[in-house]
Amino acid sequence: MIRVLLVDDQPLLRSGFRALLDIEDDIEVVAEAADGRDGLTLIREHLPDIALIDIQMPVMDGIEATRQIAADPTLARVHVVILTNYGLDEYVFNALRAGAAGFLVKDIVPEDLLHAVRVAARGEALLAPSITRKLIDRYVTEPFHTRTGTELKGLTNREREAVALVAQGLSNDEIADRMVISPQTAKTHVNRAMTKLHARDRAQLVILAYESGLVERRTA
Repeated sequence: MIRVLLVDDQPLLRSGFRALLDIEDDIEVVAEAADGRDGLTLIREHLPDIALIDIQMPVMDGIEATRQIAADPTLARVHVVILTNYGLDEYVFNALRAGAAGFLVKDIVPEDLLHAVRVAARGEALLAPSITRKLIDRYVTEPFHTRTGTELKGLTNREREAVALVAQGLSNDEIADRMVISPQTAKTHVNRAMTKLHARDRAQLVILAYESGLVERRTA
């Protein structure tokens, strides 16, 4: 059973999402909240698999709620999916940097919502490669904090290579072709790198790869 918690200040949207999710045999909505602060309290109480969190809310917005979830080791198994009206806007990029697993636009069709919840519950990247590429194009032309690169020391050479290819926006199949390995082995390299680097998803790998200097930043 996939346990979902909804956090959005629009009651009608919460009701609609809950109705869609609760009719599925493998999904259960365990609680809902109207702002980030109450949502964070309920997340710590219920420990859901997925937290669907609106990005703009009163009291505490989705970015700050995501940041606090990502910083709390007791919530490491909670996958945050950001809800937005606008697609790839500045708020979404900030949420991804804060630790969100991905994002959904609120006018998503029901089938895509259910698919997204199941994908995120498996711990897989909710960002398609095409969306990852948009993240890269936006992220690498903006100022950012440069890390020392020490985070990468625990990776094998093949894992470093896989992370660099993720940072170029490649899918696991494309990584497999580039590294001349099987797609399953490519997925293993990526997953092991995510575990070692404490990255929640591919978007976090992209950010870390550029900040650590593994991949050179392009100029605007």
